[in-house]
Amino acid sequence: MSLKNKVAYITGSTKGIGFGIAKRLLESGMRVVITGRTKEGVDAAIMELKDYDERVLGVVSDVRNPDAEVKAIKQCLDKFGQVDVIIANAGLGIFKPIEELSIEDWNAMIETNLNGVFYTLKAGISALKQSKGYYISIASLAGTNFFASGSGYNASKFGVVGFTQAAMLDLRNYDVKVTTIMPGSVTSHFNNHTPNPDDDWKIQPEDLGQLIVDLLKMPANALPSKVEIRPTKPGKK
Repeated sequence: MSLKNKVAYITGSTKGIGFGIAKRLLESGMRVVITGRTKEGVDAAIMELKDYDERVLGVVSDVRNPDAEVKAIKQCLDKFGQVDVIIANAGLGIFKPIEELSIEDWNAMIETNLNGVFYTLKAGISALKQSKGYYISIASLAGTNFFASGSGYNASKFGVVGFTQAAMLDLRNYDVKVTTIMPGSVTSHFNNHTPNPDDDWKIQPEDLGQLIVDLLKMPANALPSKVEIRPTKPGKK
C-alpha cells in the first residue's frame, strides 16, 4: 500500500498510544482522523497536530456508542471521501482482585475494550471493503497471558484477540487485511499513568506507529495476522 494521502481512522487517539500512532502515520504522508470522548481532548490534540493542517480531522466519538461510531465514520468519509485504515485503539484497564472488581468495573472494560472494537469495525466495514483497506485492533499481551488482578482486563483482551482473528478470516475474502497487535509495556497515559523518564525502557507510542506503517507497506499477498511486540529489555527494578 502506498501511504501518501491514504486515510486512517484511529479511536482513542487524543493522547498516548493512539496519538503516537497518529503522528507517525501523518509523518508517512497519510491523512488521519483522531477521535476521543470529549471535545476538549480532541481540540487539544488537534492543536498539537496543527502543522498537518488539512490532513488531520478531529471527531468526538465514544466507542461504547455504536451510533456515534457510525456518525464518526461518516464524518471521515465526508471530509476525505474514503477510509483506508481503521485502528481500534481505545481501551481502559481496571486492575483489582476478583472479589474487589465491581460490576461497574467489569462493564466499563467490556463496553470499551471489547464492544467498542466491534462497534468500530461494524461502522467501517463497508468503507474498508470499498477501499480494500486494513483493519487493526490494538489488543495486548494480556490477551493471551493472564495475571492476578487482571480478570476483567484479561477477559476483554482475550475477547479482542479472538474477535479480531475471526474477523480476519471473514474479511480476507474481500481483500481487507486484518491484524491484531498485542503490545507489552508501552509508555502511555493508560490507567491514569503520567509518562515520565522512567518509562524510557518501554515501547514508545511512535514505535507502534512505525510497526503499523511497516504492516501497511507489506506486500499484498502477505499478512502478519497477529503481532506480539515487547520492550527489548525487561523493566527497571
